[in-house]
Amino acid sequence: MIHKMWCYLAVIGAISFSTVAIADPASKEISYKKDVKPILHDYCLNCHEPGGKGFEKSKLDMTTYQSLMKGTKFGSVIKPGDSFTSIFIQVIEGRVHSSIRMPYGMNGGLAKENISILKKWVEQGAKEN
Repeated sequence: MIHKMWCYLAVIGAISFSTVAIADPASKEISYKKDVKPILHDYCLNCHEPGGKGFEKSKLDMTTYQSLMKGTKFGSVIKPGDSFTSIFIQVIEGRVHSSIRMPYGMNGGLAKENISILKKWVEQGAKEN
């Protein structure tokens, strides 16, 4: 009887654990339109649009998905699927020289939640979704 109860509890626990893992919000798909674009609009576009200081220095235009993926005059800044080596993520995480940390002049940088969204988007393939 006790053995059957343990087996029953183990099965219930496994089902509960798998349900929690499936519903984990950290694994949700990040949307460019709903999640990424608002961050870019609020923190990046004042410099990285034609006429902005960041655009003039690097030619990085963040006004559209296509222009963001095109990158700078030096090349692409996003490697879909690889947030660690994507320059885009390196500069917002501060893993570069402090003179090029983004957003430029923003003490403390982006909120961790925003960095996490951008990293996940790149890791998930930087899709135009």
